Amino acid sequence: MTGARTAAELEAYLDGARIAPEVSTLRPDYRALLVAASGITAGESDAASEEALARAEAAAASALAGGAVEDVPHVRAWREAYRAFGAKPQRTRNSLEALMRRAASAGLPRVNRLTDLYNALSVLHQVPLGGEDLDAYAGPPRLLRATGEEPFDTVAEGRPVVEHPEPGEVVWCDDEGVTCRRWNWRQGRRTQLTADTTSALFILDALEPLTDQALLAAGEDLLDHLRRLGPDVRTATRLLGPTTSHRG
Repeated sequence: MTGARTAAELEAYLDGARIAPEVSTLRPDYRALLVAASGITAGESDAASEEALARAEAAAASALAGGAVEDVPHVRAWREAYRAFGAKPQRTRNSLEALMRRAASAGLPRVNRLTDLYNALSVLHQVPLGGEDLDAYAGPPRLLRATGEEPFDTVAEGRPVVEHPEPGEVVWCDDEGVTCRRWNWRQGRRTQLTADTTSALFILDALEPLTDQALLAAGEDLLDHLRRLGPDVRTATRLLGPTTSHRG
């Protein structure tokens, strides 16, 4: 389905999302908050996204003024999760760590209003947060451990290429292949947000010590910003975990 969606249609879509049992076994404390939105007014980076990015950069500089980024509790938890499926966190940094490092030094990238928004909120709430173009998705999102045969549409040395995850790697997938590798390391090209995106899916990843309350607060902040991006924005949320499923 493409185009504008009702809140009921967004809820029905999120009902199909799944976390595979083998991922929950790997990290029983893992939770995912899914946020779907439609009716967004598309656009390039603007004054609002610039303000959010500037606040995030200041927050990262403050958070890291007295220590290293790997000492941030949620960054440390994600480093441990990466090691659990064989990834080396020094080489493939989780998205929260990568953004906090960049925010505190060179500054966050200016991409488009939706990408700018989720990057800023990721840093401000210290939670990995990714965004996807919902109209480019094929079926609902699933988090699983890869066989190694799934296609991943990306760019290498400036050229489009199809890669494959390592066997056992934790990946987000849809019906056509991998949408994000290594849990929250690198998103694919096929479903990336653009300045033309009007329907989007956002995934917020949580491990202990981040609480459900803090995760939901990050989601509410995201929803508040999304509702400002058009007069007819519709949204739906779903919290997924090993023993819980909560719809908002």
